[in-house]
Formats: sequence, C-alpha cells, structure tokens
Amino acid sequence: MRCPDNPQPLRSRSFSLWPATANLSCLCLSLLFVCGLAGCDRVGNSRYAQLIQDADNKSAQGDFERAVNLYEAALDDSPRGAEVHYKLALLYDDKLNDPVSALHHFKRYLALSPNGPHAKDVKDSIKRDEIAALTALSGDSVITRAEAARLRNENLTLHKEIEERAASRTALQKLEGNDSRKAGLKKAGQTYVVRSGDTLVSISRKFYKSPKRWKAILEANKKSIRDPKDLTVGQALVIP
Repeated sequence: MRCPDNPQPLRSRSFSLWPATANLSCLCLSLLFVCGLAGCDRVGNSRYAQLIQDADNKSAQGDFERAVNLYEAALDDSPRGAEVHYKLALLYDDKLNDPVSALHHFKRYLALSPNGPHAKDVKDSIKRDEIAALTALSGDSVITRAEAARLRNENLTLHKEIEERAASRTALQKLEGNDSRKAGLKKAGQTYVVRSGDTLVSISRKFYKSPKRWKAILEANKKSIRDPKDLTVGQALVIP
C-alpha cells in the first residue's frame, strides 16, 4: 500500500480549529458569569426589600428593638443605605430616647446622601441631639454659652408665638361668646391622643414636619402634662 506523500495539511487543519474552540469556551464562561451576577443581584434586592418590610412592620407594632435589628441587617454602604440610617435615627430619637445612637445614624445619612430629601430635617435634628448627647455623656446639663444663648432666643421666640396665639384665641372667644368656647378652641388648635411610644419630639415632627415645636406643644398642655419625658397613653393633647 502506498502512503500519502504529504500528510501535513491534515494536521494543520486540526490545529487551526483550536483558537475558535477556545474563543467559544471563553464566551460561554463569560455569559455564565454575567448571568450569575445578575441572579445574585436579584437575590440581594429581594432580601433587602424583605428586611425593610419586616422592620417597618415591627416598628408599627411597637417592637422597636427587633425593628432596629432588622434595619441594621439591611444596612450597606450603597446610597439606598441612607434611607435605612434615617429610619434608624428616627427610632433611636423618637422611640428609644437614645440621642447618641440617633446622632450616629443622622450623620451617616448625610455622608451617604448629603442632598437627600431628609437632609434639612437631619441637620436640625443633629443640632438638637448634639446637646442631648453631650448631656447624656457628661451626666449634667452644662452647655456652651453660645448654645445657651441660641436656646434662650428660641425659647423667647416660642413664648412670643404662644402669647400671640393665646391672644388670638381670647379675641375669638370674646366675639363668639362663652357658649362658643369649645368651637373657638377647635379653631385655634387640633387635638391629638397620645399613643404608645409617642414623645413630644415625635408629635412635633408629625404635625409640623420638624422636631423644634415640641416646646410649643408642652406649653399648650403644661397643666395636663405631668412629666414631659413620659406621656400618658390615651391623653388628649392640644396641638397649637
């Protein structure tokens, strides 16, 4: 039998298939990697949404400690973490009376979302909580002269507003007569029934979108509020 004179072209053709096969394998691996990342991202988003929903439910039920644990489990350094820090700050500030922890989360919110929708409220809350945190850590109520002057001015402004509102109510009552006294009070302010976990700060935030008006609420109800730090559930408060 006679062998082929030149078998070399067959081997060349076999080797020429190797680059195409390698490229195809790399392409398949790349597609699998991308699909895997997309799947992980969907799982992460689903877990995040479930944690936030569970935390919101626990907070609404008054289980604030459990809500804190669930919110903290959802925290990350992405922009969406800013909203979680804000929720945690409100819990510590309004429900748990922990200004030090609230201050930490308010500052983390600003670091992640300096121009976010809650930025103004957060900045106002930080100023107030810095004083409360200093008092809590030092064990006394000593503050700087500048801060004392600012608080004194705010107090005078609030007293002036209260006096003006009181004068308006008095004038309205005189015009309508003694029989319309209750109607005059309704026009001058709203009534709110205290719920579990409420504080003067949280009620101020609810009605005025700011925590600063808590002193006005206290002044309007000073005859019925025995302890500003421990409101009675079911108590009716006048909201000026």
